[in-house]
Amino acid sequence: MNTRKTLVALGLLLGGATLNVHASLTSYTGTDGAGLVYSSVGNVTWTQDANLFKTLSNADHSLISRVIALTPTTNYYASSGPQVTLTASDFGSFNVNIPSSGFLSWWGAIAFANYLNSIDYGGSHQWRLPTSNAIVGFNGTAGNELGQLFYSELNGTAGKFIPNTPTFDNESPVAYWSGIEFTSNQAAAWGFDARKGAQGYDEKGREHLVWLVSPGQVAAVPIPGALALFGTGLMGLLGLRRK
Repeated sequence: MNTRKTLVALGLLLGGATLNVHASLTSYTGTDGAGLVYSSVGNVTWTQDANLFKTLSNADHSLISRVIALTPTTNYYASSGPQVTLTASDFGSFNVNIPSSGFLSWWGAIAFANYLNSIDYGGSHQWRLPTSNAIVGFNGTAGNELGQLFYSELNGTAGKFIPNTPTFDNESPVAYWSGIEFTSNQAAAWGFDARKGAQGYDEKGREHLVWLVSPGQVAAVPIPGALALFGTGLMGLLGLRRK
């Protein structure tokens, strides 16, 4: 095999292990096989699954019980107020042993973020709900992480469904919760409507999907040792070739 062919073979091999890049978005694998997507624009990491709670619940019917066991109660308001006792209904189910639809109350969404942090999902313990700039309508993307993703990175169009791309899984044209309360009425919180790219607010007891982010870029799983050794062997072959 000549040097040119060796380089081609190496490129094909490593090509299978490269990250999937879509403009400013890079999809890759985190700890325990978790699918992650890094946004270089927002400098945040998204879960690759846009309806992760449903996916995990379908795979493990005890998920709702474990999330509630970790966060049995939460504040009615973000930092104060009476306590809310979480039940299966906060997780889109009538029974803790029945898989969820993925539609969670705002309090259920907060509890789910707590759960992902407790298991260090994908290698991060900083999962949270996306930010919002607290403006009703189609107004801009600054400070609005879901709006930025929709318009600046997925090239979405106002009034149309969220684009379905190979970068993410299970994107849905529905509303997603943000982590920001509605200032005038803290019984409500902001959300992003992926059916039309608009922002609004809703009562916290209503159920919407949850798409979590972690600040910065969560570390990727290192290249497996066998692949690294194979690459080293090829480099050695190239070195011998030059002699």
